[in-house]
Amino acid sequence: MNFLINDAWAAADPGAGGSLMGLLPLVIIFVVFYFLLIRPQTKRAKEQREMVSALAKGDEVVTNGGLLGRITEVGEQFIDLELGEGNVVKVQKHAVAALVPKGTLKSA
Repeated sequence: MNFLINDAWAAADPGAGGSLMGLLPLVIIFVVFYFLLIRPQTKRAKEQREMVSALAKGDEVVTNGGLLGRITEVGEQFIDLELGEGNVVKVQKHAVAALVPKGTLKSA
C-alpha cells in the first residue's frame, strides 16, 4: 500500500537565517506604513497645532463648519469670530481649518 500514500518526512531545520527571513516582510510593511501613513499624518497635525497657536486678532479664517470670518478676540480655548457687521460667534480654536489671505472676507 506504500505506492498510494507517500511517506511523510520531517522538514529540515531552517536555522537562524530562516526565522530572520520570516520577519523581513513584517519589517518592510511597517517601514512602508511609516513613510506613507504615519509620518505625513504627524506632519499635518504639527502644522495644524502651529497654525492654531499662531492665531491673532485680525486674521481671517475658515472653520471646519465652513464659517468664514475675522478674529476679533483670542482666548485660551476659544476665539471670537466676526462673520459680518455685528455678527460675532465664539468658536473653539481647534475648529479653525485654515487661514485665508487678507481681503478674502471682503470679496466673499
